[in-house]
Amino acid sequence: MFNILVVEDDAKLRQLFCTVLTRNGYRALPAVNGEDALDVLDKEYIDLIICDIMMPRMDGFELTQTLRDNNQQLPVLMVTARENFADKQQGFLVGIDDYMVKPVNVNEMILRVGALLRRAKIISERKIEWGETVLDYDTLMVIQGPESILLPQKEFYLLYKMISYPNKIFTKQQLMDEIWGMDSESDEHTVVVHINRLRERFRESADFEIVTVRGLGYKAVKRG
Repeated sequence: MFNILVVEDDAKLRQLFCTVLTRNGYRALPAVNGEDALDVLDKEYIDLIICDIMMPRMDGFELTQTLRDNNQQLPVLMVTARENFADKQQGFLVGIDDYMVKPVNVNEMILRVGALLRRAKIISERKIEWGETVLDYDTLMVIQGPESILLPQKEFYLLYKMISYPNKIFTKQQLMDEIWGMDSESDEHTVVVHINRLRERFRESADFEIVTVRGLGYKAVKRG
């Protein structure tokens, strides 16, 4: 079970967030400000923080800056009534990972929490588990049950990128720039060739497939 620290000085909102998180399978721990949050962090292992900006004694910016200064990289989802760009910019500069403006749609909050936790796991372990398929970034291996496949580097990076963001559409140019580099002399046909090779390798996969979105690009989607 993931531990989520809710740092919010509004008691009703703090309780609402904790209740919604608990109903969705998380363990929610409350804190009323940044100082209180640091006390909780000293005693509990926390996977993610949901944090307001405007709080007494230590605000959300100060809390996030303190965490990053101490090399704590756990995801921070900032929730605030302040919508201006300067606040968003300051938040990202001190190291937050995502931003929501009040009034918060709690269903969207749960989706964002799940996405942040998933990305944090991918970054820390450099592995993706999708059904029975495991992608190991450090070895370029794709493991499906008892079978392990060592992929050529570019093919692996393509697959890893798309599966990291399921259902997200990537254009050929985006994939070319990210995998081959913006200065590459290769053209978009190279992407098509590598996508076709991946499709051939994993045409029997029960977990995923690479779908062409006509006129836009490609995306990885779950099967079944």
